[in-house]
Formats: sequence, structure tokens, C-alpha cells
Amino acid sequence: MTRFASFEARERRRGGSALVTGTEVHPMPGGASCVVTTDSESPRLKRQNSHVQSIELRTHVFIDSLQPQLAAYMGSVSQGFLPIPGDACLWMEVSPGMAVHRVTDIALKASNVRLGQMVVERAFGSMALYHRDQSTVLHSGDVVLEAIGSSIDQRSPAEVSWTEVIRAITPDHAVLINRQNRRGSMIEAGMSMFILETEPAGYVLIAANEAEKASNITLVDVKAVGAFGRLTLAGREGDVEEAAAAAMRAIDIINRQSFPS
Repeated sequence: MTRFASFEARERRRGGSALVTGTEVHPMPGGASCVVTTDSESPRLKRQNSHVQSIELRTHVFIDSLQPQLAAYMGSVSQGFLPIPGDACLWMEVSPGMAVHRVTDIALKASNVRLGQMVVERAFGSMALYHRDQSTVLHSGDVVLEAIGSSIDQRSPAEVSWTEVIRAITPDHAVLINRQNRRGSMIEAGMSMFILETEPAGYVLIAANEAEKASNITLVDVKAVGAFGRLTLAGREGDVEEAAAAAMRAIDIINRQSFPS
């Protein structure tokens, strides 16, 4: 490579190389050039690595097989590729919020997972990945965890802010719930209702999926973004109680995996 005439002698390197914006360019036989990163770029690379390593993992939820109602609900709010029942799903929430772009980039380049959602909030950022093959989804998740220097047991615990079963809901109550929610199924008067609020928000997804696996219920509302996650499901009293127990078991398993006794 021909040297620039404006380079001063102190900027030149021995052996015919020239320093160009922090990169040392060595001429090779046959006219080719060999580009070698110099020490001048090391601080920038270290800063980039330090930013990635400072990303906090708040939620890491792996769903082995999306149930039909949850898959349909997530599809109704999806900005990207739509999930179908039976897909594996990984939901991750990180802090700060804009860091979700870096996390998403790492995950999508690691495998051929599909991006269903990416939500940037004031303090947190969330993403949902889908694929028919569980190992493909798990691989992308593992690559992200390695990149940010974290692990599943470092995720935030699932804190239950509120949980309750309300039996034989009144008509007025049912109508108001249905007017507020336009994405899930409607609740009918006389049904029992299970409600769950978690922090961080993403944990309601695994609770909803396990509840649907366990019992014949109607999924009314699932909010997995924001400061708190909220789940509402309804059905006959016995079915709702069984679904509620399955949802709470899922939350308990999350905490036991993260904080084994």
C-alpha cells in the first residue's frame, strides 16, 4: 500500500507499513495487504466488551412447547414472526432497555431462530425468539449468556406480587374485563378467575403456558412487559384451581433453579 505523503516520519512503521486510523497495513508479495489491529484500537474494543458485560439479565424463560391459546395470544401482539403451537420459545429481559438490541443481534446471528417480539422500555428491554427445534432456541440463549457474562442462575428471582382465585365472577365484572382486553378470550359471568402478578414481568409466560397444559381453561390476558407481568385466566372452578396450582409450581421451579437450596 502506498504511503500518504502527509504522514510524518514518526507516524511511519518499520518494514514499509503505514498507520491508518489505528490499523497497521503491511504490504505483502503480489500486491496484497495484511491488516493488523494495533494497540490504538484496544481501548475501543475493551470499552465495547465492557458495555456488553455490563448488561443485566432480568428474565430468562424457556418454554419447551407453546400451548395453542398462549401461541395465539402472543401472535396477536407480535411485531415480528408469528409463533405457532408447539414452537419452543425463549423470552429474555435485560437492563438497560436499549441493550436488547445488542442481545437480539447476538441471538439471531447464533442460529436460525425467528424474532417474534422486541420491546424497548424505559428501563428494560425484552425479546421473544421462536423455533420448532428446542435445541436451536437453547443454543441462541446460551450464546447470549456467554456474551454478556451471565448465566441462568444470575437472572432475577420471580417475585409474586399478587395471586388470587375469584369464584363465580359477576356480570358487571366480566363485562368490564372483556372491554379492557381485546387480544385474549372473553370471560363469562359465573366463571372463576385466576389472576397472577409477577416481577419481573416475563415470568407470567411460563406460568400461563404451564396452566394451559394442566387444565381446560380460557386464557383471558397475558402481559409480559412493563414493571409487572399480569396473567388472567378463567374457567370452571375446579379447572381454574388446577391451572392456578400449575402456574405457581412453574414460578417455584424458576426460583429453585436460580437459587438452589
